[in-house]
Amino acid sequence: MGDSGLAAYVLHHHDWSESSQILDTFTRARGRIIIVAKGAKRPGSQLRSVLLPFQRLNLVLVRGRRAEVRDIETLRSADWAGGPVLPGRHLLSAYYLNELLTRLVPLHEPAPALFDAYAATLAHLCALAPDAAAGPALRAFEITNLDALGWLPQLDQDTARQAPLGADTAWRLHPQLGLTPATDPAQGLPAALWQALQRARGHLPHLQAVCGAAGPGLRQQLQGVLQYHLGHALRSRQVMQGVHAAISAATPSS
Repeated sequence: MGDSGLAAYVLHHHDWSESSQILDTFTRARGRIIIVAKGAKRPGSQLRSVLLPFQRLNLVLVRGRRAEVRDIETLRSADWAGGPVLPGRHLLSAYYLNELLTRLVPLHEPAPALFDAYAATLAHLCALAPDAAAGPALRAFEITNLDALGWLPQLDQDTARQAPLGADTAWRLHPQLGLTPATDPAQGLPAALWQALQRARGHLPHLQAVCGAAGPGLRQQLQGVLQYHLGHALRSRQVMQGVHAAISAATPSS
């Protein structure tokens, strides 16, 4: 007995044997699930050209019949379900999305809205102009991810007082305390921005637009919350910072 046409993306994979792989997948109906792809590494396997990251798939799974493997699901078949090719300039951004999901989202908890946001963010990255920044799309997905996990407070009110944000105060997003007045205005963001983010929650294109107008301060606020829940920085984030640093060093100053 298995799933028929389970919409999914491959987030990560590692070798299981000389011919098989373990896949960490994100499915719309069942959330993150770990499956075995037997024979996926064989030269003649149909799966080799299908089990690619950032491509939407339809998976059919089966469970083992023996008692010792009854809880392990095996990939019976995988079909490509469409999706544009991600430009190389945004590959690191897409891997960052995958790492967020694998590190933050628990197994076996359906999150269809987050799945749809992931698919839409990949499509957005594919459609970006060559000179356009991926930052607003990443910030919008970070907010959506935190929201889906229940780690984001109401963004238009003082969390402790449950009162509207003061317009003359800068506000900081604290991992445990929610929105609090920033003792140093440079470490917070204006109330109007937080209120705009609250209005845009659940509407990804609108959220991306608000994030695009927010500037680098929003990234710092969200990274503080993410690192609190992750425990340390993501590897893809460190790689992106290294690449940006290398580009800056190689660019002649005017």
